[in-house]
Amino acid sequence: MIQTKTLENGVRVIVKRMEGLLSVSMGVLVGTGAAFETDREDGISHFIEHMLFKGTEKRTAFEISDAFDSLGAQVNAFTGKDLTCYYSKATSDHAAEAFALLADLFLNSVFPEEEMAREKGVVVEEINMDEDSPEDLCLDLLSRAAFGSANYGRNILGTAENVNGFTREDLRAYRKERYCPENVVVSFAGSIEPAEAIALAEEYFGGMQRTSFREREKKVVWQGGSLFRKKPIEQAHFALAFPSVRREDISRPAVQLMNAIFGGGMSSRLFKRVREELGLAYSVYSYSTHYLETGLLTVYAGVNPAKAKDAAEAVRAVIAEMQSGGVSEAEFLRGREQLKASSIYSQENTSAQMLLYGKEMLYNNAVYDFEKRMAEISALTRDDVAAAIAEGFDFSRAAVASVGNLDEAIKV
Repeated sequence: MIQTKTLENGVRVIVKRMEGLLSVSMGVLVGTGAAFETDREDGISHFIEHMLFKGTEKRTAFEISDAFDSLGAQVNAFTGKDLTCYYSKATSDHAAEAFALLADLFLNSVFPEEEMAREKGVVVEEINMDEDSPEDLCLDLLSRAAFGSANYGRNILGTAENVNGFTREDLRAYRKERYCPENVVVSFAGSIEPAEAIALAEEYFGGMQRTSFREREKKVVWQGGSLFRKKPIEQAHFALAFPSVRREDISRPAVQLMNAIFGGGMSSRLFKRVREELGLAYSVYSYSTHYLETGLLTVYAGVNPAKAKDAAEAVRAVIAEMQSGGVSEAEFLRGREQLKASSIYSQENTSAQMLLYGKEMLYNNAVYDFEKRMAEISALTRDDVAAAIAEGFDFSRAAVASVGNLDEAIKV
């Protein structure tokens, strides 16, 4: 059973009751993230996400975590390029109490000065850890190579300089503009009656003051090109990305199926050729990402520096073979079943459902249609995959990033 309601102030609520379960996942989704930030705000979405756990008008940071623990409830948050989500999971008998706590940290955080100073150190250390993780660094460089330094090219964590410079006034101003009712969705999934969930949302979020929310314009331009960071590490890491379709493009399922065959798992072309047959990489995979305005297909490999050139050539050879020969019937059927199974498995997970239905409501003001998704996958043909291959690998527009103890950037 799925039920929705838009509160008088514009907050949208969606509830999916899942039978036979004893827990509830609940989330508050905000349509903001790194892609909406200015240069001066770089990293502020993520920093606010941290600070909302650091004290409210009623509770200290410790009291917030202690209250969730006393219920046996889980709580966390994440920031993405175009989404920030605060979420909790609790047993059904404690769902109302957990939601009250989640609403308190979301609505009533006060950004204590002493906590801000401490959390700046935490986030700067997180930035340093990202720099010390070659895979993460490589993928961050790839985003910048693809989109430049703005919108989807921004690092979610921001820069240490920016983070250290944030003030309470900066955080309050950004929250006032972006955390407004028209840009918020409250999502529930699990063992809860829709009427109860909607009543909880009304009780805690109905008092948010409606604003004249205006979305920020994003000028998204694919740039392409290559970025390289020399680091004294044992492995070399390289990634490349090609422009892909946006979130609502009708060909997105075909791109996802093509990716499953190309590099989406241990039976994929990339894994079998580059790792299993040639032994050129321990880790090699691909994935597709789809945003409101654009998308990208990403390939990543971690390799022995002495074999970096061979690995890059092997990746390109796999792409060339797909372009010239397409995919086999067995590959097509296997990939299609993988997509179906992934969609089915998500239906059995309260956290996945909370996020899936919440995002569909946030981005499209619609209810996620599982049956439509399954029908779209079932209707795919090898010709659809062939079209996705033909459109998906334009090396003249590729973005490339490499990290390692190399004399020069890896060329693909």
